[in-house]
Amino acid sequence: MTKEVLVVIPTFNESESITALLARLDRARDSLSDKYHIEILIVDDSSADKTAEIARSLNLKNLLVLSQVSKSGLGQAYIAGFKQGLIGNYQYFVEMDADLSHQPEQLSDLLAVASEKDLVIGTRWMSGGKVVNWPIGRRILSKFGTKYAAFVLNLPYKDLTSGYRVLSRQLLMKIDLDQIQTLGYGFQIEIALKAIQSGFKIKEVPITFVERENGRSKMGLAIVWEAWWLITKWGFIRVLNHR
Repeated sequence: MTKEVLVVIPTFNESESITALLARLDRARDSLSDKYHIEILIVDDSSADKTAEIARSLNLKNLLVLSQVSKSGLGQAYIAGFKQGLIGNYQYFVEMDADLSHQPEQLSDLLAVASEKDLVIGTRWMSGGKVVNWPIGRRILSKFGTKYAAFVLNLPYKDLTSGYRVLSRQLLMKIDLDQIQTLGYGFQIEIALKAIQSGFKIKEVPITFVERENGRSKMGLAIVWEAWWLITKWGFIRVLNHR
């Protein structure tokens, strides 16, 4: 019996990459069709460049598009997608960026261990992982961010900010999605922290991350500040509770 999978892809002005991404993802899921029934959910934050309309026009099977009324951020887009998916009978939920930085062809590697762990993280900073065409500043920021979070929160993982993941249905049902505090990339750290606090196991799998060729990165100072502040706060709470 095939396992039900929902790939959730938040989008905001990704018209230049969405067609190529969905074509590659469609081929990847076809290659996995003997084991998984994979559906795709685009969660679009009212893109002015008609990303949602382009996705719909492709007429791919098992492709759903959820249009948000306003730009609410990465975290809220994923939460909206998870909530819609939980109404169905999906066993696994995949997070994937829309800018082709995450390789659809590596989805099989993440799903292969999803039956063993409730959170599988596609990891750049481990043996077998790789980053392509990233400027040195982004490398330093990413490595420092995940090392800082791992140290402050006492989590033994190498890429807590990675957004290529598989989450089990059990994990998402256990976590109170309405209590998620982060809007930006800190969302990934918060999910991992809540998974550990709830007793779930995490597995890291090496991935190749490729810098976007089109469009603009959504990373900004506000997103970095939000993540840094909340991680620091959670770290203080952890220390106080330990004492």
